[in-house]
Amino acid sequence: MPPTEEHPVTPAPPRDDTRTLATVAHTAFFLLLGASVARFLLRHPGEPRTPWVIALSVTLALLYVLGPALGAAPTRRRLLWLGLVVTTWVVLVVLAPSFAWCAVPLFFTALRTLPPRAAIVLVALLTAFVVTAQLQLSKSFDPNLLLAPPAVAALATAVFVHMERQAQAQRALIDDLIRTRRELAATERREGTLAERQRLSMEIHDTLAQNLSSQQMLLQAADRTWDTDPATARGHVRTATGIAAHGLAEARRLVHDLAPSELADGAGLAEALRSLDAGPDIEVRFHLEGVPAPLPDRVQSALLRIAQGALANVREHSGARTAALTLSFLGNQVVLDIADDGHGFSEPRTDADGRGHGLPAMRARVRQLGGTLTIESTPGEGTVLSAAIPLEPAP
Repeated sequence: MPPTEEHPVTPAPPRDDTRTLATVAHTAFFLLLGASVARFLLRHPGEPRTPWVIALSVTLALLYVLGPALGAAPTRRRLLWLGLVVTTWVVLVVLAPSFAWCAVPLFFTALRTLPPRAAIVLVALLTAFVVTAQLQLSKSFDPNLLLAPPAVAALATAVFVHMERQAQAQRALIDDLIRTRRELAATERREGTLAERQRLSMEIHDTLAQNLSSQQMLLQAADRTWDTDPATARGHVRTATGIAAHGLAEARRLVHDLAPSELADGAGLAEALRSLDAGPDIEVRFHLEGVPAPLPDRVQSALLRIAQGALANVREHSGARTAALTLSFLGNQVVLDIADDGHGFSEPRTDADGRGHGLPAMRARVRQLGGTLTIESTPGEGTVLSAAIPLEPAP
């Protein structure tokens, strides 16, 4: 499910492998520091510099413990802390060169704290100091002592830089995904809003607007015949009153987003279509063909709205005297035909008065259900509108 307001997108948590690498580096530092202290005490017992070496070792350990509390960002306090750690380590290596290998975890600390170029410079200086200290411990020249520390430093730096670049790429990718999902969620909300507006416009056109149009025609007819034929005029008024009540029910349904009022209380589509009319001057007949099958609610609602819209067009544009509704169940589809004996037309058209909601609304309803809408008309011979909607086969 794409992300929405109910399902906000949150950034991914920090990668576990970064925390694991930090844990390994911290553990290695304290192991190397402890091993260096033990080696010094075993090799140089009772020397005057021993208290200084022990004091500096404890100080270095305490300073290193404070590091995680300062965070990894290169703030002023973090840089000051790194400077104290490096300075303490340098003094300690001057007193006891065996502490030189504690520089390996410090490589990782420098790379995490400083910008890449500054970190590489510091790593190079620490490496040179390690080489010098190891050569002092050696009784004779050993090429390994000259080449091994730079190789280790280069390898550690390359691995860290590679991992950092991968982490940055992943963070950028996550940011892009979050931004894309937010944009997609916003687009879906906009599309949902537009679709709902279109649905409501079709509902209002096919119900409230048509009812108001019928009321207007009936009241105009009543006004014309009120003096000459009061009984007929009152009949028009009563019919308009019934249409107004029906429109009120439709308005309430729209507010509560319920099913069409004609389909309420378990009424079927056939009964709803049989109850439709196109005004006092048009006779509407209904035919049912085939074996009725249960239809989904949205199919029934769509066919009913199509019939109402088609009859409204018949009343307003066709000049017909009769109209026929035929609901056919053909096994794998249901077909609704609306035929009239009006004057017809030669070219496809939309509603008059520039409204253009009738036929487009019908096509939209049928298209949403995977069906087809066809219109056949010949001038002087009437019009036949046919809506065919496929049905899922019964299990």
